[in-house]
Amino acid sequence: MLGLQRDVRVFISDCEGPISLNDNAFEIAAQFLHRGEHLFSLISKYDDVIADLIRRPDYKAGYTLALITPFLKCHGVTNKQIEEYSETNISLVRGAEEMLKRVKNTMPSYIVSTSYEQYLTSLCNLMDFPYENVYCTSLNLDGYFINDAEERKLKMLENEISSLAMIDLPEGVTSINQLSKESLEIIKRLDRIFWEEISGMDIGRMLKEIKPIGGEEKATAVRDIVQRIQCDFEGILYVGDSITDVQALQLVRRGGGLSISFNGNGYAVRNSDIAVMAENALITYVLAKVFRNTGKKGVIKLVEEWSYDTIQQHFKDELVLKKMFDVSSNIPPRIEVVDTDNVDRLVEESGSFRKILRGKTVGTLG
Repeated sequence: MLGLQRDVRVFISDCEGPISLNDNAFEIAAQFLHRGEHLFSLISKYDDVIADLIRRPDYKAGYTLALITPFLKCHGVTNKQIEEYSETNISLVRGAEEMLKRVKNTMPSYIVSTSYEQYLTSLCNLMDFPYENVYCTSLNLDGYFINDAEERKLKMLENEISSLAMIDLPEGVTSINQLSKESLEIIKRLDRIFWEEISGMDIGRMLKEIKPIGGEEKATAVRDIVQRIQCDFEGILYVGDSITDVQALQLVRRGGGLSISFNGNGYAVRNSDIAVMAENALITYVLAKVFRNTGKKGVIKLVEEWSYDTIQQHFKDELVLKKMFDVSSNIPPRIEVVDTDNVDRLVEESGSFRKILRGKTVGTLG
């Protein structure tokens, strides 16, 4: 790449987790589908298995957002309903609006999210963030037709999926052969449902045409941003929290940039330089501002010496620090550099904190 701007720093963040408490697709499934919470959670576990254990070629983490769309269509859900639901059900991480406003005034800022475009449009309108700086999953339910026979068949399959037990996917499993016999049978049945029965329907084209921005697609988005800004990867700060962020976190880390897990699960923590556990997103602004001024080494040094007094030496905005360390909060912010000695502990602690902040069901999703 010619003409690199080596002094440029760029902020890139996932949305759900680092900015908002929502899992919008999970909430949409719960709102519009039969036993939608269980159905979405099961398909999400299936997604984790295919993406992380089987590593099926051309399958990307976050594909759950495509797999649920035929069921949304068979219930007559429209673009307008998704827009209205998303608009009225945004729940932000404490301090997120101020964080994003301050960060975008400090450096070029982007959101790379697996979430549907309707949700990101609503969030950008709420937070006055430029939608042209967003990468997310396009969804046009109105562009598909479903006939009566396929609608009936899909509702039968929806009921069947909703009646299946949850796949048991313990932390640290590295091979599908380590899963229980019952979980393997559920995975085989879901394989047949999605890749034979639904894919064989006319409406099955939704599974081919809807392309969630997750996994390698997020890494592609990061590369596109680097190309747009004409910077190098050392200038990138990426904040993620889940399996959909793994490839982007890895890409930034390998390139010498700063990868941060914000209330992340094991997938995010294991692929990040820094693990943050905080209920106030202003800590992200503090890290971004220090990154802008001193680069990755400066942030790592700050985290290694983390204390209120040390932060004051690097960061002069006392009002932000007081908000970040608000004494009314029951959970003070915690942050550590991830290494081989502490990674397992941080996976457990961050995962536990994630469930406290976002609820057990959403906090358990990959």
